[in-house]
Amino acid sequence: MGIYLVSVAAQEWFDGDEDEGGKGVLALALNEELRRRGLAPYESVPEAAAFVRGSGLSFEEKLVPSMDGFGALCRERLTPQEYELLLGWSVLVPFSLDEEIRLPLSSAYDDETVIAGAPEMLALAQRLVTAIRLPVEAIPEACDNLDLTTWFLEGEAQDTAAARPGPWGEDLDTAFYVALYLRAAQHSLRRGCPMTYC
Repeated sequence: MGIYLVSVAAQEWFDGDEDEGGKGVLALALNEELRRRGLAPYESVPEAAAFVRGSGLSFEEKLVPSMDGFGALCRERLTPQEYELLLGWSVLVPFSLDEEIRLPLSSAYDDETVIAGAPEMLALAQRLVTAIRLPVEAIPEACDNLDLTTWFLEGEAQDTAAARPGPWGEDLDTAFYVALYLRAAQHSLRRGCPMTYC
């Protein structure tokens, strides 16, 4: 049990069977709104790839640590609008949006679906990376099998913090969420896939 942040492949994205996890109704509604805004529809979602650990073809991480410190960091470093954007989305798409898209469709944890652009999320996450001096090259890049979650919860983060001290190591729960949002936005852009909570 718990909340996961995962990538979505084409079959699930375009499937209309919501009982089986399909997002077809959402995909259609998003494309209607994109057309209304004069933007191209989002149709180039990649197919699911065979699972190969460390391949970086899929994304799955579990939101385990407390978010209290991360929320405080966001309130300190971001404007209220940026804070709402970073923490308020339910679907992340791999293209820029001038403003979030709100659709009257229930999401995993809300009565509406809020769609945000990965480029905007990446920019916000990078500002938080800089603020806590997160050693990005030391944390897992492929996040396909709870790699990031495991790295932070099973001791490697503590070992790295001892060897590479800095603000990031003073609150590893906060550092986890900075790394999570950074890697999620990077994955969405690299693979061209949507991300969502489940």
